Amino acid sequence: MRIAVCDDESVITNELVELIKIQHPEADVMSFSSGEEMLAIQENFSICFLDIDMEGLSGIEIAKEIRKRQAQESKSIIIFITGYREYMEDAFDVNAYHYLVKPIKEEKFFTVLDRAWKDMVALEENDKKKILIKSSGISKNVFLKDIFYIESSNKKVVFHTVDGSFEVYTKMEVLEKELGESFYRCHRCYLVNMEKIENYNSNTIQLINGEKLILAQKKYPEFVKAFMCYAKKGGIVNV
Repeated sequence: MRIAVCDDESVITNELVELIKIQHPEADVMSFSSGEEMLAIQENFSICFLDIDMEGLSGIEIAKEIRKRQAQESKSIIIFITGYREYMEDAFDVNAYHYLVKPIKEEKFFTVLDRAWKDMVALEENDKKKILIKSSGISKNVFLKDIFYIESSNKKVVFHTVDGSFEVYTKMEVLEKELGESFYRCHRCYLVNMEKIENYNSNTIQLINGEKLILAQKKYPEFVKAFMCYAKKGGIVNV
């Protein structure tokens, strides 16, 4: 697990690095005194602790650049460290995982880090997940991350993937349980991969490949809640 700490106050940086090492001595931790320094090394980190109010690039600007760079791959969990609560709305704009206010309370920090660590482990495992499907008499393993959506069609379902579409004899209810939280049943006919969503409104979901799916109007509030939960855990978000 690679962790970045970026704060222009060396006392805070050293404190956070020490706290991380106490809880997870096996972590690979790098510290930075500015956003420019952190972005210059072109590294991906599993978890990023960013001070919002710094000279030069702010933590929000760093987070925006991180999200831009990671548009089509596994994303970092971003946790903001700041003395100012008024930045909270901006933090949510870049899908921040959490928002810690200075002075940092050790117990709170350990709780947030432990949850972030577990969620990142789960996300990394999810990237490796496959589903075995049988199409036209041929069995094949498909990575979940390669699926755009699944469509119900009579007694079959159609997997729409980066490698084309495949018809399979199974039930949507079975797939819904098997695929987990990164997929959402947005309509009785559609099961959508959260990481392939580009934008949405109260009745439509648009995917990054340009296709549009129906979002059942009665499911909209539940969908928004599920999508925000998915994003907060560091899931890939293109919205």
